[in-house]
Amino acid sequence: MKKTVLTLLTALSLSSTASFAAYPDKDIQGIIQWGAGGSTDTVMRSIAPHVEKLLGTDIILTNKTGGVGAIATKYVYAKRADGYTLLMGAENPQMYKVLGLGKIDYSDMIPIDILARGTPIIVANSNAPYNNMEEFLDYLHNHPDQVKIGSTGKGGMTSLVLAMLKSQTKMNYISIPYNGDGPALTAIQSGAIDVMPAVLGAAIEQVKAGRMKVIGLIDNEPNKLLPNIKPVTDTLPGMKKYLPWGPFFGVFVKKGTPKVAVEKLQTAFHKAALNPDFIKLMDKRGYSILNISGKKARNFLDSYRSTSSWLAYEGGVAKISPAKFGIPKP
Repeated sequence: MKKTVLTLLTALSLSSTASFAAYPDKDIQGIIQWGAGGSTDTVMRSIAPHVEKLLGTDIILTNKTGGVGAIATKYVYAKRADGYTLLMGAENPQMYKVLGLGKIDYSDMIPIDILARGTPIIVANSNAPYNNMEEFLDYLHNHPDQVKIGSTGKGGMTSLVLAMLKSQTKMNYISIPYNGDGPALTAIQSGAIDVMPAVLGAAIEQVKAGRMKVIGLIDNEPNKLLPNIKPVTDTLPGMKKYLPWGPFFGVFVKKGTPKVAVEKLQTAFHKAALNPDFIKLMDKRGYSILNISGKKARNFLDSYRSTSSWLAYEGGVAKISPAKFGIPKP
């Protein structure tokens, strides 16, 4: 009897191994945390065609918004760990624990590839009566609770940029939430909101077309795509302790995914990120390509979680101390 059971288990194991050796043998689902037209969506839809060619299968992309990306994260985590459901996300899960949005973050996932990092900027409606950070902050101080600033929710890139700014200067404004930076950038163009922290890569085309203007560069160095915009540290020197900082975009699978599937995905995404067309598009939109996986990706994620979680907590965005979760202070 024992021999029969052992034989059966061995057969099942060999069958499973053979099955994943053929991975992928069906479509892969790519679940994007944020809405269409935003920065995360742009990066993922740019890389996906190159990955499809390398894997020889289709990646069906679906935008699943809500909860600062938590809806998509929980959805992927609830699926089988078989490599057929990818989480295509941004930085937000690294703050879920301190924000009380969930018990899952990227430490519960395997990073397939951290593809790129974005540069935060401040954009405004083209007709706004300010053209740089100094003028904007002066206007904000002289018109408290009148300026409408778009947000993607607590823990989103916008909330952390605003937390940085509020740590340096008093700001009274009206916060208007949106389900992603795509809808918010549309709202700026229509005049529904006045200002919003955004990712350069998501807003650059609208800026070039004159549909909005950049009034701030959240960096400590000039940017070649914004030659007339000074780094925010010229106006607020205290911001230097946070910078450089910016959102990132990566692909993840649930822990427990077979090694064969993980390695095939990592190889495909790594090669795709080296594609000249992808590199050209990322450079044109102001994204910095990272293209890291394995230990490098894990170290990057841990460092980001530490910096951003403590920033969110000390900036009043998060109410739960990172220390409760063993997240070290940077």
